[in-house]
Amino acid sequence: MGRELCPFGTTGLAVPPLGFGAGPVGDGSLDEAEAGRLLNGALDLGLVFVDTAPGYGLSEERIGRHLSHRRAAFVLSTKLGYGVAGVPDWTGECISRGVDLALSRLRTDVLDVAHLHSCPLETLLHSDVVEALLAAVRSGKVRVAAYSGENDALAWAVTSGAFGSVQASVNVCDQAALTSHLALAASRGLGVVAKRALANTPWNPAAAHPDDAAAAAYRERWNALRLDDLGLDPAELAIRFAAFSPGVSTAIVGTRRLEHLAQIQAFVAKGPLPADILSEIGARFAALGRDWPGMI
Repeated sequence: MGRELCPFGTTGLAVPPLGFGAGPVGDGSLDEAEAGRLLNGALDLGLVFVDTAPGYGLSEERIGRHLSHRRAAFVLSTKLGYGVAGVPDWTGECISRGVDLALSRLRTDVLDVAHLHSCPLETLLHSDVVEALLAAVRSGKVRVAAYSGENDALAWAVTSGAFGSVQASVNVCDQAALTSHLALAASRGLGVVAKRALANTPWNPAAAHPDDAAAAAYRERWNALRLDDLGLDPAELAIRFAAFSPGVSTAIVGTRRLEHLAQIQAFVAKGPLPADILSEIGARFAALGRDWPGMI
């Protein structure tokens, strides 16, 4: 099941249940040759949805360097809205020039999916960024205009008619988008990308992120939900929950270790969680987490 491709909404693209979050590839401390092995290994495992961003260090450049020869073999997703030298963030010019920079760095003629990256609702409503992204679609530089974010901005993006896909946090500790927005998104034909699918591995003390507000919140939520007692490896529980949540097209996971990626892929190949475990997760979340917001 892990290698099967499914429609990405009504975009015409097809994606696997597990995709590769290429943030770790951008870490400058990662050896260049190892970055290449990781990227190509992810594709070889069947993770043919690759998600990156200009804010992920060397990620875009390395994807271009190591995967351009396999460009037809994967769906390429990146982000826009910031980081263009000499241009204010969250302007139409930043979007249009950001598209061209991404095409150059990624060594491709087209971005399959291009997200406005955590763009606040006020900017979506009162700026030219959405129109600039749609212009890039009309010009053939972008296939699918997308939005990545949470809460009220995500709600607007889902119903706006401007986007072909959305990306949001979906995991056992963060179900706000899942319960409020993503089923509607899927019903409207949008592709749905689940980020933070492993909830920053809150069960692993070695993975502590003291300066990451989302990671800290997820650790508190994981402990409150007592999910360690459900009889499954925590990573298996987390990824099977996220990847097969209603409305989700693909769930992305980032890591620097190919063997870890292979293990996660094997978990996904088992398919959805058993109904009794899903029911128990749902009951605990309803009792404790109903008002927990989606983490930005």
